[in-house]
Amino acid sequence: MTPRPISRRGLFTGGAAALGGAVAGGAVTAALPPETPAPAVPVLVDHGQAIEPFYGARQAGVETIPQAHGAFVAFTLLPGTGRDALGRMMRLLTDDAARLTRGEAPLADTEAELAVVPARLTVTFGFGPGLYTAAGLPSPVTPLPAFPQIDRLEDRWNGGDLLIQICADDPITVTHAQRMLIKDSRPFATVRWVQRGFRRGAGMEATGRTQRNLLGQLDGTANPAAGTPSFGTAVWRADGSTQLVVRRIRAELEEWDLLGRTDKENAVGRRLDTGAPLTGTTELDEPDFARLDATGFPVMPDFAHVTRARQTDDRLKIVRRPYNYDDAPAADGTADCGLIFAAYQADIVAQYVPIQTRLAEKDLMNEWITPIGSAVFAIPPGVPEGGWIGQQVLA
Repeated sequence: MTPRPISRRGLFTGGAAALGGAVAGGAVTAALPPETPAPAVPVLVDHGQAIEPFYGARQAGVETIPQAHGAFVAFTLLPGTGRDALGRMMRLLTDDAARLTRGEAPLADTEAELAVVPARLTVTFGFGPGLYTAAGLPSPVTPLPAFPQIDRLEDRWNGGDLLIQICADDPITVTHAQRMLIKDSRPFATVRWVQRGFRRGAGMEATGRTQRNLLGQLDGTANPAAGTPSFGTAVWRADGSTQLVVRRIRAELEEWDLLGRTDKENAVGRRLDTGAPLTGTTELDEPDFARLDATGFPVMPDFAHVTRARQTDDRLKIVRRPYNYDDAPAADGTADCGLIFAAYQADIVAQYVPIQTRLAEKDLMNEWITPIGSAVFAIPPGVPEGGWIGQQVLA
């Protein structure tokens, strides 16, 4: 019997059926044995709906785990803004902040959809010396003394009567909150400066890991841990207030890039990869300032940043909560970036100034960093629901 010719269509349909059978048979033979556990289903974290409480005995945004994005907004009070007007301003801004941190639109928000992702938003208010003067009150903070060895301060980054620190894990959340708070401050103040910064994105690293600055260094290793007595001793005053130094520090990256790795580590006093002191193996190892190298010189140089910044007394430590900044480079490609150095402590004069004095005198890192802005603020206590920030001072 003469075989029937195979059509092109028959070839494809028949081949597909045969292949399907082979795959099906393969699936049976390759099936996992019954005792093999199913792979774990990844748990998705909804970072956008995470909320940090606004009300409380202390303001949020200080002991809060740092968020990925931050904006520091300083204001100059309008002439004639006295104590009563300041009270009205703070009532309004407090209400705005409380709503925004819950993921709710503040009153008269024409873009309410932008407020529904709180993303751990915190809004922290600080009062500069000028605000106390306007209120007819003595100021608990005064501008830092000059550090002529290192400071190259630019007035556009200095001072401020009122500070609003806005931090969240989403940049749109920060931007929207900033706009709402600036809009409601207009009857009372004008914007003096805004500094926007960033850290690693939410979920990019384990919670609590020390962040890196744009020089590649781990920044904040010596901080007391949040929630510990050491943190409380260093930062909080008895009434729930604290004090903040904001320094804008430009990184001279073009010069830093010329250094070898060993020179960079000697300048810092820590290994760049692990953050360990030069005498240790892990980030949290205590530096051994007495250890000598083979030539008889200290392994931890006297000029190293870690050596100059060292403080072991909890009462005299500071808590660093910095953000990196990266603005548009110059036409020739020179970087314009650095650190918005935010340092909290109970008493700026007793804690921050001595450390900064030692750093200004001999810190080798001064060759590659330049302070270009400086401001100080008192951070009033928090308030219970229904209260307003600053009422202990202004009411």
